[in-house]
Amino acid sequence: MPTVYHHRVGISLYDAQYSAGGERQPIDDQTITAVLSALQQFKMTCKDFGVPEEHITILATEATRTAHNSADFRQQIKHSVGVDVTLLPKAEEGRIGAMGVASSLPQVSGLVMDLGGGSTQLSWLTQQGDQERVTMPAQGAVSMPYGAAAMSRRLQEAEKTSTLGDLRAEVLAAVKEAYATFQIPRDLQKSAEKRGGFTLYLSGGGFRGWGYALMSKHRVQPFPVPVINGFKATRREFLDTEGITSAASSALDNGGDQMFRVSERRASQVPAVAFLISAIAEALPQIEEVRFCQGGVREGYLFSTMSLATSREHPLIVATEPFDSQQRSQAVVRLLQDAVPSGTVSGTPDHNESVFAPAVLTAFTNLMYYHSSHSKDLQATSALRSTTSGILANVHGVLHEDRTVLALLLCSRWGGKVPSSDEQFKCNLEKLVESSLMLWWINYLGVIAQLIAHVYPAGIREQNLTRLSLRARWDADEKRRSLLRLELTLDSDISAEAVGKEVSAIEKVGKKKNWIGGKTGVGHKVAVEVIAAR
Repeated sequence: MPTVYHHRVGISLYDAQYSAGGERQPIDDQTITAVLSALQQFKMTCKDFGVPEEHITILATEATRTAHNSADFRQQIKHSVGVDVTLLPKAEEGRIGAMGVASSLPQVSGLVMDLGGGSTQLSWLTQQGDQERVTMPAQGAVSMPYGAAAMSRRLQEAEKTSTLGDLRAEVLAAVKEAYATFQIPRDLQKSAEKRGGFTLYLSGGGFRGWGYALMSKHRVQPFPVPVINGFKATRREFLDTEGITSAASSALDNGGDQMFRVSERRASQVPAVAFLISAIAEALPQIEEVRFCQGGVREGYLFSTMSLATSREHPLIVATEPFDSQQRSQAVVRLLQDAVPSGTVSGTPDHNESVFAPAVLTAFTNLMYYHSSHSKDLQATSALRSTTSGILANVHGVLHEDRTVLALLLCSRWGGKVPSSDEQFKCNLEKLVESSLMLWWINYLGVIAQLIAHVYPAGIREQNLTRLSLRARWDADEKRRSLLRLELTLDSDISAEAVGKEVSAIEKVGKKKNWIGGKTGVGHKVAVEVIAAR
């Protein structure tokens, strides 16, 4: 669901209740005034955008639910803005938070943790197919009082009283007990066993801060995809508590805000999050990888109101459909698929899912013509930036892998040459691609797209469907080396000479000097045969 306006106010209701020190206090008048001011601004914004009042919902979670003056606080909001506050029950908050995770990615299957200020929720999510609803435990999520702010306070107290061992034992027992209450579906267990462990999906401010800290230490620097949603970390990277804590400490020593999107407050919470993460690693079953999610209660609430058909639409396709003015993207997808031989070479699979996934190819074809009106100087670089700071930057629910592959496909479609100011950015995106062979396929599909766009400058329409057809197969050259042979059939509307430049570009990608890594690198030889239709 596209967002038309996004504004966030930095108020922590949990911190406000502990600002005086040890004992919990009611939410103070200064904080309440700040909240009321923010909600009045929100209501004015809704009015400016023409939002009907019956479509406005104010949700409150644990910090409000457990506040000493919760009833009075909510009554002041009602009096100030005329909207009742919906107080989410403990179990419902966990369920809605889990749905926020489900909204953040095209598909989910694994364990889920949401780290707020005062509590953390544990659950599992799974979806067996594109037509199935997301399912979770009948009891929803288990909530534990170990939020980032709460853990920071508990950790400080334990350090003062030398009871760190007791605190760790308490957290371990709580996480193990929470996990034991779930009946993990057998299919989810089998999938985890096959992959070497569960995927752990993480949301909430504390975990997002940890994710941004991981980005700051990633092997690719500077990390080219600045959004946290869809970011993946291995088990080893995620559990590098010492390295992340050291980096956060260094940032604090230098005045805070030294890490992108990690505020001084978040950096100060890193030791507490590290303490929690070490307990998670010991208490939960094997974790194979971690996915960070932006979706929270707001996104989960909206996602849970959608129909099944709407909630299962792929975000990339929904976001790019408006740019397919002729509604002919599937005809282009078929041509791209026809340009790829079926099967493998020498038994080695090289049709990587990230490049040939239907959603990625459809999004690619939807945007193939978007930069046609740009000057030649800007086309490749604008396309390269489209998924991180361009037209798709704000799309919710997209994996980093898909953003990366789509950006490189679009760049290749416009020739792949970028100015020196963008060369490092492109290089860093390429380093995120799983294999060199996948990069070669990206370059190959990019030049195929150039050919298609040249033959169909305004897109494929009913009257010109037969102008071009492609057929690809594996063959061998005179030295019995593998060869990708592409047959290109043109109808009488276009001559072989008219596509000479595009044919040359396709064959050029197949030359060894243009393989990924050069002559000793990886790629495929390509031979193109142009056939004039009769």
